[in-house]
Amino acid sequence: MVYVEKRPFIKLILCLSFIGLLAAIVLSATFGAAHISFMDAVLIMCSKIPIIGNYIPIHNIDAAHTMIVLNLRLPRIILSALVGSALSVVGAALQGMFKNPMADPYVMGISSGASLGSAIAIVAGLEYTFSGIGLITMFAFTGSILTIICIYNIARVGNKIPSTTLLLAGIAINFMLLSMVSVIMVFNRDQVEKIVFWVMGSVSAASWNQIAFLFPMVLIGIIVILVFSRDLNLMSTGEETAKSLGTEVENVKKILIVICSILVAASVSVSGAIGFVGLIIPHAVRLLSGSDHRSLLPFSAVGGALFMVICDTISRSAAAPMEIPVGAVTSILGSPYFIYLLYKNKKKVFR
Repeated sequence: MVYVEKRPFIKLILCLSFIGLLAAIVLSATFGAAHISFMDAVLIMCSKIPIIGNYIPIHNIDAAHTMIVLNLRLPRIILSALVGSALSVVGAALQGMFKNPMADPYVMGISSGASLGSAIAIVAGLEYTFSGIGLITMFAFTGSILTIICIYNIARVGNKIPSTTLLLAGIAINFMLLSMVSVIMVFNRDQVEKIVFWVMGSVSAASWNQIAFLFPMVLIGIIVILVFSRDLNLMSTGEETAKSLGTEVENVKKILIVICSILVAASVSVSGAIGFVGLIIPHAVRLLSGSDHRSLLPFSAVGGALFMVICDTISRSAAAPMEIPVGAVTSILGSPYFIYLLYKNKKKVFR
């Protein structure tokens, strides 16, 4: 069955998946030291919806619970969902663009650039914030952008960007930056815990200002990548085939690399270097939705968000009051599930 025939069914499943994501967000808000019921969480969140919120009665709900949901838990949940969506869609786009199942933001070195930037800010004691955005976040964002500029210039041959060269340059830069982070930790042992926790990923410092910073980038970035779905389908079959069918491969690659880099830089600057999501979630979604990027990208956005919400809920509640780095949880949870899907559907992968 072709995509056009499946489109109504895909839209229905996508809507149901989005409703599932909203339910997961509400359910996640009930987890924590303070016991808050599912219905109270629903009413508290709905009370902030314009117009409708005026008719939602929350005067019977403890004011402390309202504060906990709106100021502590909800920003963290939404931020993790945004990060999951961005990393997953970027992973799907990179894998299609490079026709390489191992391509992801982490392998490309962008996350390592953010790690180095944050490590420098941490050891320099630059823990100030401006309008809710910390200097560490700004250093991480700058580190990511400088890294992709460096990789791009290393890989560029005239006006072309050979995919293999770009990936190899990213891998080499990735190892170099991780080594520099290790050296920084060796010479600043009193800051090792902070650096390690940041490198392993966390959204514990989430705020509404960070969401205001990340949301427009993620929304616009995903929409732009979706516009190139057809081109990604053609590039997945090979660059020569894509060119013969009218795709301006080099221009598409440049645009997508810029968009993906900004998305990853913005995401890791607020959450740390969370691996696995951009690599595995697109593969897991592909096994369920197929390889057509017109369906793969939207499902990756929802799947990545749902996965990150679940992982962050576990990271902050499984060993409370301690917190497990969310990057460790994504790997522990995601790997067995991916192996199960791979074993069950191994003949369908990239068929």
